Amino acid sequence: MHKRILQNIGPGTLITAAFIGPGTVTLCSLVGVLFGLNLLWAIGVSILAAIALQSMAVRLSIITGQGIVPLIQNGLIPKGIKIFFTGLIFGAILVGNTAYEAGNISGAVLGIETIFGNIPFVLGNTSVNLYSIGVGLIAGILLWLGKYKLIERTLIGMVVIMSGTFLITAITTAPSFVEIVKGLFSFSYPKGSLLSIIGLVGTTIVPYNLFLHSALVREKWNSKSQLPNALHDMRIAIGLGGIISISIIITAAGVQLNTIENAADLALGLESLFGASAKYFLSFGLFSAGVTSTLTAPLAAAYVTCDCFQWKANLSEKRFRLIGLFIILFGVVISASGLKLILIIQFAQIINGILLPLIAAILLWMINNSKLMGSYKNNNIQNIIGVGIVLITLFLSYRTLVFLF
Repeated sequence: MHKRILQNIGPGTLITAAFIGPGTVTLCSLVGVLFGLNLLWAIGVSILAAIALQSMAVRLSIITGQGIVPLIQNGLIPKGIKIFFTGLIFGAILVGNTAYEAGNISGAVLGIETIFGNIPFVLGNTSVNLYSIGVGLIAGILLWLGKYKLIERTLIGMVVIMSGTFLITAITTAPSFVEIVKGLFSFSYPKGSLLSIIGLVGTTIVPYNLFLHSALVREKWNSKSQLPNALHDMRIAIGLGGIISISIIITAAGVQLNTIENAADLALGLESLFGASAKYFLSFGLFSAGVTSTLTAPLAAAYVTCDCFQWKANLSEKRFRLIGLFIILFGVVISASGLKLILIIQFAQIINGILLPLIAAILLWMINNSKLMGSYKNNNIQNIIGVGIVLITLFLSYRTLVFLF
């Protein structure tokens, strides 16, 4: 029984590990402090949209046996547009994940430092964070071993731990069930909350997760008969991610803080109210969020890069692992030295903002292609939902680009 359950768990949990990173934890903490439970509905809507998009990516991959990038490159669209899309995808995923990897590692480090404090190490005129190097080594070793099941089960374990810690801290704040329900279904729009709503949707519906998921399902399943297992795994895992985000918001809403810059401040706020144990739970949750994203970001970058150049995309391939190690190494250097790459991060946000509605539209078009999908193409209800998601992502991208410029 235990073995059968494990066999049907996998890629979906890795996607949860990817989108519940330090950025999501910090944003949810800020939302809880600033707006209480009023924006819980934004998480609910985001999770439903993410499930709809990820299900299209999963179906497309299992039915065709190919990922999104190879399908774009295999003559489905005109050559000039194909080159543009391939370049856009490559830039968004490789450059974006390289920039965000430093934040993932720093998030894991923040969780460690909240408990153990900082251990300064001065190298010449530069202060080096040894924790960053340690987190990078863990991720690098797991990636270099090239064992999908090892990475999968490590991330599943971390997601389970992360879920437990955030749930426990949320329960500790003794939230009102009535207020939670109101927050989930009131669709209120507090003054000054638009950017927070955009952020909550943007940290849940992530472009690189679509590429990562379409690649990972082929590592786990290779038969049309296994599609129900893949979809079931995806729905449960992404739903769990929504519960984690909601738990963080509930925790932050229950802690009285005047200012908060990151989840470490939230952990310290819990300590003053509920004792040291609450701080440890939240800090370990932040550490888990950082480590899981530290592993999934290089995986996504490696899959997309190999697909763009038509290289074999597999964990056993040396070139694949070297791409992932480059992402981790870059993140370690930036995190350990404390350098700020605000321009690169803004560039990544701009490209991702352009990419998300385009990829959502391409997915919708591909999933309705009878030659590709046959009887597995979208029905009318799925198409209505898909068009709605494309319009929502287009609006979010527009608002993100307006804000950045």
